[in-house]
This record gives sequence, C-alpha cells and structure tokens, in this order.
Amino acid sequence: MHFPIFPSGVRSITSSISFKKEDGKIVYFDWQMPIFTHDEDDIKTFRMFTSQLCVNGNAKQVDIIRAFGVTKNSVLRSVKLFRDKGPAGFYAKRKGRGTSVLTKDVKEQAQRLFSEGASKSDVAQKLGIKPNTLSKALRDGRIHEVKKKSF
Repeated sequence: MHFPIFPSGVRSITSSISFKKEDGKIVYFDWQMPIFTHDEDDIKTFRMFTSQLCVNGNAKQVDIIRAFGVTKNSVLRSVKLFRDKGPAGFYAKRKGRGTSVLTKDVKEQAQRLFSEGASKSDVAQKLGIKPNTLSKALRDGRIHEVKKKSF
C-alpha cells in the first residue's frame, strides 16, 4: 500500500485546488478558500475526499496520482467505491468471511459417512455442504476418504 505524500507548504492538485500540511492536518483549498480538512494519518477520509474531487469533476484521477504519489489502482478503487456506495462506503465495516462450514461436528459426521462407504457427493448432499468445500477438506487432510477395496 502506498501512503499519500503530504509535503509541507502549499502544493497544487489542479490549477484551482491545492493542499497544505499544517500541524498534522491536511487542508484543501479552492483558490485561497479552505474547503476541507482531515488528519494526516486519516487515509479513509483522504481517499473519500480525493474520490469526491474526481467524481464531481474538480480533479482528474491523474491529478490525484501526481499530487500525492499514490498508485493508479488505489485511486481507481476509491473512485469506484465512491460511485457505488458514496462517502459512507469508506467508513463501513469491512465484510469478512463467514463462519466456517466445516465445524468439528460436520467433520466428524463426514468422516463417519466416509467410513461407512459413502461417496463425496453423497456426503456433501447429506451434510448440506458444497462438494467443492468437501474436496478442499479432503485435499488438505482435514478429512480422510476411505478407499473401497477392489478385488
């Protein structure tokens, strides 16, 4: 992750918009009028505001990349997030992975079914899990499939 570069003194983003770092705060100006401020280490608000500048047509994405030394991909992602979810999208709790499907009980049931000679598809169907999930557990060694003996 590339953090934005905030040099001291006033620095231009566009011909009319600039920013200045002072006392740990970043202040944005439209000509000489301050229009927005955030803490220097508040990356979420930085991304939200610079995305807003791009979406509203006050700055181009390349202006943000040049002025702050951030990557093109980070600007693209931030602008997309702003367009899709607005400012609230930058502060929403990140969606994490759900709970594990293969709990201890499910693994024990799967192992019992395999010991009884059930196939992968039968086990997955009986336990209500995706066959792919079961295959991954078998590959990882979390569950062991009992091979049928052939005569």
